[in-house]
Amino acid sequence: MIKFDLKNRVAVVTGGAQGFGLAITERFIEAGAKVIIWDIDENLAKKTTKKFKSENISYQIVNVTDFEIINKNLMLLEKKYGKIDIFINNAGITGVNKTVAEYPLDEWNKVINVNLNSVFYCCKAVVPYMLKNDYGRIVNIASIAGKEGNPNAGAYSTSKAGVIGLTKSLGKELAQKNIAVNCVTPAAAKTRIFDQMTEEHIKYMLSKIPRNKFAKVEELASLVTWLASEENSFSTAAVFDLSGGRATY
Repeated sequence: MIKFDLKNRVAVVTGGAQGFGLAITERFIEAGAKVIIWDIDENLAKKTTKKFKSENISYQIVNVTDFEIINKNLMLLEKKYGKIDIFINNAGITGVNKTVAEYPLDEWNKVINVNLNSVFYCCKAVVPYMLKNDYGRIVNIASIAGKEGNPNAGAYSTSKAGVIGLTKSLGKELAQKNIAVNCVTPAAAKTRIFDQMTEEHIKYMLSKIPRNKFAKVEELASLVTWLASEENSFSTAAVFDLSGGRATY
């Protein structure tokens, strides 16, 4: 396994108690970072934190759709650690599998709020801390759906396309600073998010992947760890595919 050096770095991983977020958290701990999991499920966050048996992991219960709560918790982290070096926007939901014509308005707003607005809120809140310390690495977890658009997943596809656009904008805004902002567009992986999808939709996603298998959370975690490290001093405002050959651009 390739080793990256994140010693003395302070990292926040939203949705860090399961799935992609858990895999990223694990790699960050192995690389020497102090990791703070942000999650809304306290039991899960507590269970995950205990699993590592490390002084370098903790959690905060944060609703990432609430800008004031985000700000409050970032202030607490800066007071404790003196800085925030790395921020991973991973928290997300799939929403229901329905056509655009049938999509419930409240469900649409929920998916956009959790998957896109939260990324904007977190970036808006954390960037001033990174500017103050002249260092930062932001990685946003988007999806191949944001590039191609999955049928019967209009809200999810739209939200992830928005994350890609936001990443490009923010990365360019900060390109003259020692702050890198990138996103990753994975194909589907077998995580608990599958519980939110129909079997038909899962089969559709697999059929679109030339490698004929789902992504591994460990592969995504490895890529994210490099993007979050000092070794990535050049790439910013970029989109990194992890799609098993599905991506066409």
